Amino acid sequence: MQETASRPITFTNEGLTLEGFLHQPASSPFPAAAVCHPHPLYGGDMSNNVVVAVCRALADAGIAGLRFNYRGVGRSEGTYGDGLGERTDAAAALAYLRQLTEAEQDRVGIVGYSFGATMALMAADERVAAAAAISVPAFSQGVPDLAIRCPTLLISGEQDEIAPAASLSTLAHMIGPHCQATVVPGADHFWWGYEEELAGLVAQFFREHLIG
Repeated sequence: MQETASRPITFTNEGLTLEGFLHQPASSPFPAAAVCHPHPLYGGDMSNNVVVAVCRALADAGIAGLRFNYRGVGRSEGTYGDGLGERTDAAAALAYLRQLTEAEQDRVGIVGYSFGATMALMAADERVAAAAAISVPAFSQGVPDLAIRCPTLLISGEQDEIAPAASLSTLAHMIGPHCQATVVPGADHFWWGYEEELAGLVAQFFREHLIG
């Protein structure tokens, strides 16, 4: 396992300053991924257990992980944006990673957990090299709104009642053949006790598609 480093950062979106934390590998240039946290109105922030575990696993795998607070969360300016603002916050996180001199601009991905999984899928543009959605809830906007063309991972816990594992294969089929679904036995929506297993699967996926 290589030495990794982490540091606080800020970036802007729509005139708002957002706070984040960048977990980066020891060597550069490196691939990178933005990591989106759960719903801010239900206590979600960038210190979430799943978000932190994923960022650490990504950095250990040689990929920078950027966790950040949406507008109105923690020290990020603004107020809750009803999902629309948070989607643009996720897009701004991707833009921040792409302008880093240490990052490989053509190897930037995005991952999200719960509400953040929806934000990640919605923010995945044509330049995203890989995307992952952990415990993605029912997709209220509808799959036709997705424009994901990159390798995509959907992952859920077998005991998840908020984002049922049974719905994963349907969503994966609708996204397309570049999407795969994985179910982790025993885990529920909150992943307590399964963080390391989950983070390892996510890091392996991104390592395959961002590093090769």
